[in-house]
Amino acid sequence: MSAPNSHFVRACKSQPVERTPVWFMRQAGRYMKEYRAVRKQHSLLEICKKPELAAEVTITAAEFLGVDAAIIFADLLLPLEVMGLAFHFAAGEGPVIGKPVRTGEDVAQLRTDRAAELGYVAEAVSLVAKHFGTNLPVIGFCGAPFTLASYMIEGGGSRHYLHTKKVMYNSLAAWDELMCKLVDVTAEYSAAQVRAGADVIQIFDSWVGCLSVEDYRSYVLPHVTKLVKRLQKTGAPVIYFGTDSATLLPAMNESGADVIGLDWRIPLDQGWSALEHRCAVQGNLDPVLLFADWKELKSRAEQILDLAGGRPGHIFNLGHGILPETPVENVKNLARLVQEYSPAHAPEANRKPKTGSRVS
Repeated sequence: MSAPNSHFVRACKSQPVERTPVWFMRQAGRYMKEYRAVRKQHSLLEICKKPELAAEVTITAAEFLGVDAAIIFADLLLPLEVMGLAFHFAAGEGPVIGKPVRTGEDVAQLRTDRAAELGYVAEAVSLVAKHFGTNLPVIGFCGAPFTLASYMIEGGGSRHYLHTKKVMYNSLAAWDELMCKLVDVTAEYSAAQVRAGADVIQIFDSWVGCLSVEDYRSYVLPHVTKLVKRLQKTGAPVIYFGTDSATLLPAMNESGADVIGLDWRIPLDQGWSALEHRCAVQGNLDPVLLFADWKELKSRAEQILDLAGGRPGHIFNLGHGILPETPVENVKNLARLVQEYSPAHAPEANRKPKTGSRVS
């Protein structure tokens, strides 16, 4: 680990910090001209697979924005390749999997012995960790078993997750085998990132909000819990993030993750209460508010900080990733606002924040 005493890592552990740390999901992306310049020369997968490029994109974004953590540039679906499932990116459509996983036979053919072939991501983590030293922590990440399984079964994006739920409901043995294989591969992949210098691992469960609480508890929670426990053995705190997941928060809390991500559909204080303040929370500004005028954006960000109320364990973030056309100055100014506005830890939960100087 490169920066274990940083504001960000301490907040992940629910320890008191002088100010609220801030970083953004998809902080390196198409909204930033530097990233667009790299993409003109290289495909997304080329950037992921060339450690020097992935590190450069990661470092450029973190330094430009002045955030409190750098998340490694990679793609959620990289583990699918080493499991034997090819995919490509179609223009305007996102990822496409040519031969989706639909049967027990398909699941049986998936491999779990090639996770080491994803070592290029760990190499990129190592380069970023060396660059920042103790000045800035590095976030590694992986996809959650359910979200990766959904991509594999649907063959790409989905509105109703029809094929995924059919496998869940009708082929439980195949579903459990698929989830167990995904846990094995993503746990090994993520542990390698920690060994390379990642301070924290985030598990992205971007699609889990399509599930009822009952289905989540039956088909997903046991596997996520297993993954969280395996990752925590590395010593790195684990962030578990989902969208449209307000109804799932009490169940997600049972995963034991150190931090739970909240999206913008639930007020921060209500989300934290639903988690019984067991863990830290991350969030939860609507990414589209970055398109609002500064007065509105500032007001809504300050409202989130007020709802956190100085309680240890709040990491400021968006409720999902930065969108492609986002005004880059708004992102930069928001990071600065959070760092300057946030209160010192107060014993009373609802202490009014005071404006202070930026602490780096």
